Amino acid sequence: MSGSRSEPAALLAEMASLADCQRADGYACITARREHGASSVEIPQPQLAILLQGCKQVACGQQSLQLVPGDLFLITRRCRIDVVNIPDPASGVYLSAIVPLCAEVLAAARVLWNEPLPEAGDALARLPLTEHGHSLRQWRQALEHGRYSEARLALAALVMAFCRRGHGSLLVPPEPSLGERIRDLIAAQPERDWQSRDFEQQLGLSGATLRRRLAGEQASMRELIADARLAHAMTLLYTTRLPLKTVAARVGYRSLGSFSKRFAARYGLEPGAIGNG
Repeated sequence: MSGSRSEPAALLAEMASLADCQRADGYACITARREHGASSVEIPQPQLAILLQGCKQVACGQQSLQLVPGDLFLITRRCRIDVVNIPDPASGVYLSAIVPLCAEVLAAARVLWNEPLPEAGDALARLPLTEHGHSLRQWRQALEHGRYSEARLALAALVMAFCRRGHGSLLVPPEPSLGERIRDLIAAQPERDWQSRDFEQQLGLSGATLRRRLAGEQASMRELIADARLAHAMTLLYTTRLPLKTVAARVGYRSLGSFSKRFAARYGLEPGAIGNG
């Protein structure tokens, strides 16, 4: 194999080894799937995915991307995407490493950034994996040895590299809407029996003001609660091996049948289609 081809292959192999990294929880999620797609999946924070096997088709607004092994898929800000994950024809496996760019990483990048702010850029981007291999290896090695501060710094270096390519919304995210703030509260405790008064207290708004502002965003409390719970269920299905009944309970559903029906209606696929492994 030539040197020009061995480097991408070696880097992919290192990233694939995250599947066996016991210290990667919270930083990386390896997912292996049958072919499936989902519509209007909310991505609540910036993240990147490393395509390892198979391919991914994504769309957001006017953007549409197809990604293959060796690609980095960057999501620069909160958004909703339509996604299809397609297994590799030879192995029958779709495999990707998902890396959240958490608040600590983004805050570190903002502190370190001392250049003029770039344009916000697109919500989605396809980037070459090898271009960022050094920082990714530093991140992977820090995780392996449990050095989480160093892992965050490596990801912060990645964020700054992305910003130099014109993805400034990583450093200056849009102000969240009221509905997004409510969704974040629900996501922190999806099993809670949320009532309007809970949001009124936490957001410092009267009931009338809360309803008026949500109406202005064409949102309702009931829809926000259901949507946030199902979005959290999607995350659990991708990042854990929990039984479906446990996932349903963790997001506030007492009935597995009701949960499965609402999940399928929301995303266009059965929750069992996202079984890990």
